[in-house]
Amino acid sequence: MPVIPLEDLKLDRGTRLLGLDLGEKTIGLALSDTLLTVATPMQTLKRGKFAADAARLDHIISEQGVGGLVVGLPLNMDGSDGPSAQSARAFGRNWAARSPLPVLFQDERLSTSAVTRTLLDADASRRRRDAVVDKMAAAYILQGVLDRLRNLR
Repeated sequence: MPVIPLEDLKLDRGTRLLGLDLGEKTIGLALSDTLLTVATPMQTLKRGKFAADAARLDHIISEQGVGGLVVGLPLNMDGSDGPSAQSARAFGRNWAARSPLPVLFQDERLSTSAVTRTLLDADASRRRRDAVVDKMAAAYILQGVLDRLRNLR
C-alpha cells in the first residue's frame, strides 16, 4: 500500500499503529493501544540494512497486531526536506513497495528536543536519556497522529 494521508487511513477494528523515529543509528518504536488513543514507548532497535530492519519490524507487526506505520518526518524548521527527511521518505517508499500496511508520515520537528527537555525536567541521567529518548520520541510522534485521528472522527 502506498504512503497515504491520515484522512485516508482505514484500519481494521482492534489493530494498532506502530510509530517509528528513524535515526541514523537507531529506530525508536512506539505502539498505540487498540482504541487508537494512547501511544506507548516500546523499544529501540539498532539500524542495519533496510531488509534486516524490515524483517525485525515484520515480526513486531505480526506479534502486536499492527495495521499501519507512522514514520516521523524530520523536516527542516522552514518545512523543507533535508537529508534526514529524504531518508525517512525513502524508508516509507521502500516499506510501501514490500508491504500491504499503510504508511503515514508525521512532522516530527522538535520531537526529540521536547522529549529530552521532559527527561531533563525529570532529572534523568545522561545514560537513561540516551537509552529511552528514541522510543519516547516515537511515542511523541505517534501520539500526534492519534490526536489528529481523534479529531477526524
